[in-house]
Amino acid sequence: MASKSVVRALSLILIVVAGGGAWWYQNRGQQSPSGAAPVAAGPTGAASGPAAAGGPGGGGKPAVEVTKVEQAKLVDEAQATGSLRSRQNIMVRPEVSGRITQVNFRDGQKVSRGQLLIQLDDQLAQAQVKQAQAELSIAQVNFNRNKELVEQNFISRRTVDESGASLEVAQAKLALAKATADRLKILAPFDGTVGIRSINLGDYLKDGADVVNLEDMDAVYVDYRLPERFQTRLRAGQRAEVEVDAVPGRKFSAVVQAIDPLVDANGRSLGVRACIDNRRMQLRPGMFARVATNFSTRDKALVVPEEAIVPQGPRLFVIRLVDSPEGLVSKRVEVKVGMRTPGKVELLDGVALGDTVVVAGQQRLQRDGTVVRVVEGAGRGGAPGGPGGAPGGPGGPGGAPGAPGGPGAAPGAVPSGAGPAAGGPGRPPAGRPAANLPPLQGPDPCLVALDGSGRAAARPAGPAAPASAAPAAVPAQRTGPGPT
Repeated sequence: MASKSVVRALSLILIVVAGGGAWWYQNRGQQSPSGAAPVAAGPTGAASGPAAAGGPGGGGKPAVEVTKVEQAKLVDEAQATGSLRSRQNIMVRPEVSGRITQVNFRDGQKVSRGQLLIQLDDQLAQAQVKQAQAELSIAQVNFNRNKELVEQNFISRRTVDESGASLEVAQAKLALAKATADRLKILAPFDGTVGIRSINLGDYLKDGADVVNLEDMDAVYVDYRLPERFQTRLRAGQRAEVEVDAVPGRKFSAVVQAIDPLVDANGRSLGVRACIDNRRMQLRPGMFARVATNFSTRDKALVVPEEAIVPQGPRLFVIRLVDSPEGLVSKRVEVKVGMRTPGKVELLDGVALGDTVVVAGQQRLQRDGTVVRVVEGAGRGGAPGGPGGAPGGPGGPGGAPGAPGGPGAAPGAVPSGAGPAAGGPGRPPAGRPAANLPPLQGPDPCLVALDGSGRAAARPAGPAAPASAAPAAVPAQRTGPGPT
């Protein structure tokens, strides 16, 4: 019994010692070296109280991180995906059956409107044309002779009328024979580029058989869809920026040509067609495209980081710092926000360019007029110690996160030699326009209307001429290697 009592006493002592050690370990970091009162943690995990607010020499002032209200160019746009298609495209097919006697084009060749592409065997048709011409000559001679005889009262007027009808029948037969012969010739209906043919000399074609595709690619259309909520903001003549994976690092300027009046009941979306000047032949029908339709642009918008916004119910505020005899003091200002971009918010009122606003530590400022102490915040763009800051800080040299191409790099910054988009083998750096391009000749095909025959015609009214696609190409705002 005595041994059991000793064991129980020792166990109790060990439990008390272990609990005391655990309590000391958990609270040792919350006491100052001089034995000051412990400091409680705030809602965000940052220390609060006198020691945290002022720190060494802080004098009890809450520490905050700040930034300046800046100007930036903001674009109000809608993103969508679509496909490219030719301005005009057909599959060339014969109207009648026949054997091929001539093939007057090469695969991938440019052809002109009215150029003979395929000639079918027309020996029988030409013989019928000659027969109809002979019959027409006889009918013409008979009609002329009967006109002379009726004037001398040798024949009746009825005979003249019958010979006139025979002349018209002969003329119709000749026209029919020529039309039949012409249908054995397959002509290009418009200027364009032929594809890869699927026929050869001597093949027998049935009516409606595929011969070759013909594409007019001087201008290409991009067809895409936008949600129906944009229908009041869409109009013909708006600008759009188009990116294609096949041409990484370049943007092409497009102009909206038409908007489908019918809303798709399945997806509640609107069909939109925009036109791109493609006289440099950099784009091809069928390519996948990313389209950004530009509704408006603000060149001098006032922006702040998203963290500066303090919501209170339906109202939004920022905390601005103003000078006072005691130092910088806080002032809560109600603001109205506009457009948003990744990490930035536009402020329409309440602040001015260059104002200082708080981006971290707002929970410590419960009332206006609080004297604050500004500290340098890690990860704040442009602040010391932030991305691209002093050596050794986040974003410093030596391969730190802020180094070119690292996670802290600015959007659109591409390290030299990193992947195809940054100038891989045989490819210019991303975003750099191709050198030694010849100047474009003639009018912008996107501003030239086509009549029913495919000929260019003056557009009666339309939007202002957009910038040429290729010269206006700008770097794509993306990081990492492009498509291979």
